[in-house]
Amino acid sequence: MNFLTKINTFLLELLGKSDKSLDNEIQGNIDSTRFVVLDTETTGFDYENDRILCIGALVLQNYRIPIQESLEVYIQQEHYNKATAQIHGILRESVLNRPNELEGLQQFIDFLGDSIIVAHHTFFDISMINKALERNGLPKLKNKTLDTANLYKKTLLYSPLLVRKESYTLDELADKFDISKKDRHTAMGDAYITAIAFLKILNKLKEKKGFSLQQLFKY
Repeated sequence: MNFLTKINTFLLELLGKSDKSLDNEIQGNIDSTRFVVLDTETTGFDYENDRILCIGALVLQNYRIPIQESLEVYIQQEHYNKATAQIHGILRESVLNRPNELEGLQQFIDFLGDSIIVAHHTFFDISMINKALERNGLPKLKNKTLDTANLYKKTLLYSPLLVRKESYTLDELADKFDISKKDRHTAMGDAYITAIAFLKILNKLKEKKGFSLQQLFKY
């Protein structure tokens, strides 16, 4: 047992959970599991003051991405940030008949169901969504989450000749896996890039002994 595994085991025991209890919480297998891959475009990175402009989400199941099962919801803008608008390209009036924040969140929750969430740097997207849910008197998300930024590092070989970075951007994963970045910095475009990267990561991790849905949450 390496040092990181020992620390992980200690923390799980401290919280009253063991690896075995974690396995019991996560049922099913990768083939049958419904993953929802998502991305958000926001006015900035401040969880308190910035707002979600768009949520893009699509389904990944049985190693396939059914295009008809997707959600792209643009939300009415309470805030406008000229600097970030130059990145995501979402203007105040670029999409008509946008739902308000509560309506957009309800559409997303209905689409999500109890699926496992996959995102790149998941913490940011989930934090923004949870803050929006809180503002609207709704409970926080309880779905299990996976982060392609973390999972990707587990596909890299351990070698003194290879410098492993603390974190990898979505652009770096797209370049590594030769994924088109044509629709980069749109919620649906980034969700699609993340979904393809997740599939590539799964194919690499499948080569490891004991690969399973439960194992994904221990990486």
